[in-house]
Amino acid sequence: MTTQVNEALLRRLTPSVLGILVRRGADFAAAEDAVQDALVEAVRVWPADPPRDAKGWLVTVAWRKFLDATRSDTARRRREESVDEEPAPGHAPAVDDTLQLYFLCAHPSLTPSSAVALTLRAVGGLTTRQIAQAYLVPEATMAQRISRAKRTVSGVRFDQPGDVATVLRVLYLVFNEGYSGDIDLAAEAIRLTRQLTAAIDHPEVAGLLALMLLHHARRAARTAPDGSLVPLAEQDRRRWDTVAIAEGVGILQAALARDRLGEFQAQAAIAALHADAPTAEETDWVQIVEWYDELTRLTDSPVVRLNRAVAVGEADGPRAGLAALAALDTSLPRHTAVAAYLHERDGDLTTAARLYAEAAQKAPNLAERGHLTRQAARLNSRRPD
Repeated sequence: MTTQVNEALLRRLTPSVLGILVRRGADFAAAEDAVQDALVEAVRVWPADPPRDAKGWLVTVAWRKFLDATRSDTARRRREESVDEEPAPGHAPAVDDTLQLYFLCAHPSLTPSSAVALTLRAVGGLTTRQIAQAYLVPEATMAQRISRAKRTVSGVRFDQPGDVATVLRVLYLVFNEGYSGDIDLAAEAIRLTRQLTAAIDHPEVAGLLALMLLHHARRAARTAPDGSLVPLAEQDRRRWDTVAIAEGVGILQAALARDRLGEFQAQAAIAALHADAPTAEETDWVQIVEWYDELTRLTDSPVVRLNRAVAVGEADGPRAGLAALAALDTSLPRHTAVAAYLHERDGDLTTAARLYAEAAQKAPNLAERGHLTRQAARLNSRRPD
């Protein structure tokens, strides 16, 4: 068994091992520390001596780590007395606590960034270093963030019902981080959402998985060889992952058939319409506007209204899109970029070039900034002297 295979197995087993320790009486923070220690030990030992029962091995080692830490802390002797003695090594119970861990990590008292970090560590089985690399922050910073999050949820009862919407939002935040460092967070979010889909029967969970698959299917076409962004209309659709698209559409259709529409299903429906168009010119923008109307009704989100303005501009013409845009706050992220695009579509290249340059200064990342700067330069080169 190779180290790589071991790491994949460890990540799959992490939630259930952590759940077993919590149900045995360990508080979440101490249990999570013990599980991380056990994972480090497994990476060291397993390549040369793989266990027959990987889950049982992890539970046994993690429980020993927890007891050792408890016994070494004189301030916790009273708590130590209430902890059961170490169970004999053996086959670990088949109870899956993944769902409860999702809800715990998405606790409303946590900030979104802390909830994401805790989910990646406790449910995803990633190390602090891996999470820090993915978020491009120092490991010490991420360690402090995770420690604070663990302290926050340590007093939460493990059997309390959770909010599915909050869990889904955390997973969507993970997905939107995309790729950086050694960890592909988009792929990790899909893996975790598949876990959640298997654990809970909910159309919005299915809708989120469909949305992720449909967006991820376009990943290979989103950037040029030099790393620059390729807009949706200019992407080589032959590079889209048709298998992922087919799976996403199938999952979405089954979810929509249950007639319990939610925002992730509506977003997935929009993504499916883009995926279904053989060319950008054949996109069914009228139907996309209808789905944005549904999404606006569900969320009343300014960002949704901004994206709807783009769709209106495609379906009914750029001036209709600009009219829809005029009703929105100009401080919205990407508002200036959308205005630039619609003015270009309307033939006002001078205004469009100026707005593209302004949007580039506000861009949240280098790739988007570079794209918008090139758009401004392209239009300036076309203007008469």
